[in-house]
Amino acid sequence: MGTVDTPGDQPHATIVLPCFNEEEHVLREVERICLAMDKSGISYELLAIDDSSTDHTLARLRGAEPDFPQLRVIHFPRNGGSGTVRRIGTQQARGEIVVWTDADLTYPNERIPEFIGMLDDSPEIDQVVGARTSEEGSLKVFRVPAKWFVRKLAERLVNAQIPDLNSGLRAFRRQIALPYLRLLPPGFSCVTTITLAFLSNEHEVRYVPIEYAKRAGRSKFHFFSDAYRYLLQVVRMVMYFNPLKVLMPPALFLLGLGAAKGIYDLVVHHWHIANDTLLVFVTGLILASLALLADLIVRSRADT
Repeated sequence: MGTVDTPGDQPHATIVLPCFNEEEHVLREVERICLAMDKSGISYELLAIDDSSTDHTLARLRGAEPDFPQLRVIHFPRNGGSGTVRRIGTQQARGEIVVWTDADLTYPNERIPEFIGMLDDSPEIDQVVGARTSEEGSLKVFRVPAKWFVRKLAERLVNAQIPDLNSGLRAFRRQIALPYLRLLPPGFSCVTTITLAFLSNEHEVRYVPIEYAKRAGRSKFHFFSDAYRYLLQVVRMVMYFNPLKVLMPPALFLLGLGAAKGIYDLVVHHWHIANDTLLVFVTGLILASLALLADLIVRSRADT
């Protein structure tokens, strides 16, 4: 495990903290993270990235820099979204382990050293994710079933158990994540993307149960638009790494349905096959061909 660094040393871990309009509590989060990391003895840097806040978040972060030697403040002149913040923060990270978390007091950031320690102690683990044991967001009556459906779909597509698909608290090995950073969308579904990228490529992901508190400030999550993006991103990521998982099941279903309907037509309609039967069968054939072609493209891309 790393030791406390001195100026100019290479930190062992980099904590990426997206900040957007968090003026009321951002310094509490910075203090909590730095206190836990200083106690742990792990060398680190804290990248607090202001995503073009419209309040005094940036000013408060700048004012706190002299009090926290490991704090590095980065300002974005225009809002890029949490995914963009995490991507650029990971690219600029100097630590071999990168931690993603939020600045809204929801995640138990005092446990960040525990996550880093798990990666240090177990070389076979490539990512540690905090799996939330409760749902504290707004519109729970819609969020819970929607997130359950998307998570179960993702589990089926990647053949892995995923206790929490979109947790914002995670630690991972930077070198392994670098090839996948270009796939990150600008919004909240970036955490879903990095999870599916690791699982689709057989990287070991370990889940740790965590408590999830009610957020401070106003949520930036918009249920209907962001839930749609989550679902779309799950399908997109699995298509990128394993298109057969997405395209072949409906193709086989249509082929089977067309074949069964064709037999029915031959028996009932005296060897006459209806046009809709041919349409269903040909659609399944085209979809199966697209699935095989997409799989060939993915395999050829992996060989280059």
